[in-house]
Amino acid sequence: MLTLQGLCCTTAHSDSFLFVFHLEGNECTDANARYCGKCIQAGAKCGWCKDPDFLKQGETVSSRCDEVQSLVKRGCVEAMIENPKGDKKVLKNKIQPQKLSLTLRSGQPQSFELKFKRAEDYPIDLYYLMDLSYSMKDDLENVKNLGTSLMLEMSKITSDFRIGFGSFVEKTVMPYISTTPAKLLNPCTGDQNCTSPFSYKNVLKLTNDGKRFNTLVGQQHISGNLDSPEGGFDAIMQVAVCGDHIGWRNVTRLLVFSTDAGFHFAGDGKLGGIVLPNDGKCHLENNVYTMSHYYDYPSIAHLVQKLSDNNIQTIFAVTEEFQPVYQELKNLIPKSAVGTLSANSSNVINLIIDAYNSLSSEVILENSKLPEGVTIAYTSRCKNGVVSKGENGRKCSNISIGDEVTFNISVTSKGCPKQGKPETIKIKPLGFTEEVEITLNFICECECHNDAIKNSELCHFGNGTYECGACKCNDGRVGRQCECSSNDVATEDMDRTCRKDNGTDICSNNGECVCGTCECKKRDNPEERYSGQYCECDNFNCDRSGNKLCGGESEYLCECRVCVCDPMWTGSACDCSLDNSTCMASNKQMCNGRGKCECGTCKCDDPKFQGPTCETCPTCPGVCAEHKECVQCRAFGTGEKKDKCKEECDDFTLIKVRDRDKLPQPNDASYPVMHCKERDANDCWFYYTFAVNNDTKKEVHVVETLDCPSGPDIIPIVAGVVAGIVLIGLALLLIWKLLMIIHDRREFAKFEKEKMNAKWDTVSAWECNQFCER
Repeated sequence: MLTLQGLCCTTAHSDSFLFVFHLEGNECTDANARYCGKCIQAGAKCGWCKDPDFLKQGETVSSRCDEVQSLVKRGCVEAMIENPKGDKKVLKNKIQPQKLSLTLRSGQPQSFELKFKRAEDYPIDLYYLMDLSYSMKDDLENVKNLGTSLMLEMSKITSDFRIGFGSFVEKTVMPYISTTPAKLLNPCTGDQNCTSPFSYKNVLKLTNDGKRFNTLVGQQHISGNLDSPEGGFDAIMQVAVCGDHIGWRNVTRLLVFSTDAGFHFAGDGKLGGIVLPNDGKCHLENNVYTMSHYYDYPSIAHLVQKLSDNNIQTIFAVTEEFQPVYQELKNLIPKSAVGTLSANSSNVINLIIDAYNSLSSEVILENSKLPEGVTIAYTSRCKNGVVSKGENGRKCSNISIGDEVTFNISVTSKGCPKQGKPETIKIKPLGFTEEVEITLNFICECECHNDAIKNSELCHFGNGTYECGACKCNDGRVGRQCECSSNDVATEDMDRTCRKDNGTDICSNNGECVCGTCECKKRDNPEERYSGQYCECDNFNCDRSGNKLCGGESEYLCECRVCVCDPMWTGSACDCSLDNSTCMASNKQMCNGRGKCECGTCKCDDPKFQGPTCETCPTCPGVCAEHKECVQCRAFGTGEKKDKCKEECDDFTLIKVRDRDKLPQPNDASYPVMHCKERDANDCWFYYTFAVNNDTKKEVHVVETLDCPSGPDIIPIVAGVVAGIVLIGLALLLIWKLLMIIHDRREFAKFEKEKMNAKWDTVSAWECNQFCER
């Protein structure tokens, strides 16, 4: 089931997009449109100014075509701009098929939503097409009871099911079959009883009688052929295009193709002398294909087209040997499936059920052939919120009964078809009969085209049509008012009127002389234009300030190489502000009473004072102490303001240097520099400079390391004390030793003296005794 909802126009603009667009060019000005209809076909953002007085001297008629914003900026009021919009209208949305109308303008997409919901108990027609070559003999036995068994299984899915049967072998010419009389009667060898070879037979038209299916299939016999590939493509083509013979209804159509071999395709018929391409038409007589000997096999692309046109979904039931071949074929045929057939086709019912569930759970949208210049884009919003674009935006998978998915479809036209007449396209889900019919109407002309005056007196006595504020000249006439013949546009007399001050340059080398009037050439940048009677003016060669044309402050910027400034700006580049409020100091004095306000900036009289209002004095006393705490917290994370450093100390730029030699010196800069030396709570010194640079911004250079006084070295002190004690001890010991030596020597001398004295006394006594005895 399909429904249309939420039609909308999907045009969008953004600043970033416009910026990129201008770098690549302006499609409106590049179109060189000389009338409104061609202008609006150039792009969705193009407009045409129909104001008769819009063009300046030297501007061509094509200058009326530009982006709408640019036209307004150039002075064309919006009421005088032709800028038609596309439209859309739902013509039918309650019954099938649905129908809507889109009005397309070049480059402007029109979008609508298409909703798909998988219905329950949807009717099904299934046609079983079987290969009856000899290798399928055992498979035929199992298919004979397929009708009632399949009807029983399909009744679990739908209450309205019909089944049909057809068979195929091969083209009835050499070298595909043997054409000897005996082999034409019985192509099988030995005592095998086979039916005569044939290309395709429609054995049973679609019916809801399963028993009749069993009966007719039971009467079929195997046939035979010579080569391995079979003529199945001939049979598929006839099943697809012979709807009346097959009995297809406008319901789900399934074609089960059962074989154990490959297939012939377009070009293989040449082996049998058949060169005519398959015509894709029905050629059944008495339910037998009669033109197999006359037409070649169809191509895969031809089959895809016919299967799609007739909403037929194909299930390839093939043996495991040929699975890879038919998998590749499945990838080329939308809404098809491949199942592995057992050697005797005993699993064919389960194969069909699984393949049907796979096919019915997927929806793929396709559209009919699009008119020239029309494109269509799909965006799918599938189950579980999965969004896909591009080719994947055409389909959704794993859809259960009752699930609803949404497709956003956007249709865009580039230019206008040659005829300009309405076109019709159709969009439908593959395998379903419902479709959306879309009528495309094209905006090829502006609304003001309807008010055109043919042979108007405004166009030089009727030599053109006055349309949308400009003359559309008749053949052979040129000029803004069609005042000249195309044969006379290059005469010397006319060129003379295009030379300024009788110079040699025609139109200042910036244009062409057309009919005695300069038509200025265009620049690569659509924002840049030449103008003037002799194309001597332009809007891009004015003075610049800050690399911006006219300082970027003027609304109209540059006119004839002179800046046109806004009321509050002056100067050759509009870079001098007349607003004195920026020079007002905090004390309400202009430039703090220490300078003059020029172009919104203070010029200070005393070089010591700086800043936008001459209030900053980097070399005045107290500057170092004023900035001490902020420098300390930002450079070292210490000080009284470390907890609120970001809030109170962000008004200057901090630059760290390695040592004091790297600090700026007074003679190095063109502005005063103050050197500062401050001490922190730990008695550490830090050094920095304060200055206000030429851009009136505060700069602080600080040495990144603190200069702290060094503490006592304990180890040398202890070592010195110990060494002193040892040395003193040694000295005392030596003194004691020296004293002891002196004392000992004195005692020894005394002893010797006493000893001598004692010896004398002894000798005298002996001598006395001797003397007395005598």
